[in-house]
Amino acid sequence: MTNIQHGPVTVLGLGAMGSALVQTLRKAGVGTAVWNRTAGKDVEVVAAGAVSAGTVAEAVRASELVIAVLFDHASVHETLDPIVGELAGKQLLNLTSTSPEQSRELARWATEHGIEFLDGGIMAVPSMIGGEGASILYSGSRALFDRHRPLLELWGSAEYFGADAGLAALTDFALLTNMYAMFGGFFQGVALVGSAGVSASEFAPRAAAYMTAMAQMLPGYARIIDTGDYTGEVFQDLVFTKSAMDALRQAAADAGISAEPLSGIAGLVDRQVAEGHGAAAFERSAEALRQR
Repeated sequence: MTNIQHGPVTVLGLGAMGSALVQTLRKAGVGTAVWNRTAGKDVEVVAAGAVSAGTVAEAVRASELVIAVLFDHASVHETLDPIVGELAGKQLLNLTSTSPEQSRELARWATEHGIEFLDGGIMAVPSMIGGEGASILYSGSRALFDRHRPLLELWGSAEYFGADAGLAALTDFALLTNMYAMFGGFFQGVALVGSAGVSASEFAPRAAAYMTAMAQMLPGYARIIDTGDYTGEVFQDLVFTKSAMDALRQAAADAGISAEPLSGIAGLVDRQVAEGHGAAAFERSAEALRQR
């Protein structure tokens, strides 16, 4: 990794993700001050050249750019509210997983206290940071994003979504929703084939190949959803989908396993059919979610 010319930064929070971010900064020669609520978690990053601060205030005073990688929205306020005066005139990059509205609240809070604010959604696991495939989405201060872009790109591709501080989190959470639904379906599939003695390791490559193929249908689904016409181009209507869902739930019951991962979308299909939309395309489910 090539060193970059950048002033020192402060990282608050040394969980797996915070530590990965710091290690990447140090490999690029960026001076880094660190703080963590739990003592002793800074051993590895200090060994890599980071400077451990005894207090949050000490850490904040060490840099103009402060990066929060804390547990949740509440922990950001618990950590920063007591020393907000130290942050005045500085720059805050929030990489804590906060909801879109929580990110917007932090942006308002920062503005009230004279702090420049940028929010980020990390689309990677810690082991991916600094490598191919890692991506972080940003929204909030465009000036802050542009000023520090070389540093941000050390961690992965950096994409700016706009001045609305909640947009990065909104996209992040939408993608995470896709991910967890996919994993939930995989877990139910594992339980289903496992009832016949098929191992998860044997099933996984087949599931990965199938889901990769099915993902190619998403742009077509998106075009129909954007038009709002769910009766013109119908590949699979809701009546047919309900029949499929009923069969899948019955298969789970017969195998003695739970169909919980499937229950949400199955219930959504049931509701639409009950409301008289059975002839509409399965893609109408997106519209039904908005109506709910």
